[in-house]
Amino acid sequence: MHGYTDNKDAHIKRMRRIEGQVRGISKMIESDKYCIDVLTQVSAVNKALEAVALGLLDEHLKHCVADAVAEGGELADEKIEEASAAIARLVRS
Repeated sequence: MHGYTDNKDAHIKRMRRIEGQVRGISKMIESDKYCIDVLTQVSAVNKALEAVALGLLDEHLKHCVADAVAEGGELADEKIEEASAAIARLVRS
């Protein structure tokens, strides 16, 4: 079981909402909407994706990493390194 399993439906709902926002941006571009308005919507999608990513990361830390640390050993080290790499990717984006 993954850390996000308990909130899977909420994550799917958020992602579908984001999909709709992205389709809306495409329609804005097709309709030659003002560039600042398009950029505002792009920013909103980026923030929404960040929120999903941070939620998934939080659940990963609380479930997957915490369980691995409780067990100890190499798996704990791997999970911590994996989480650190994921955090680094989020910070760079």
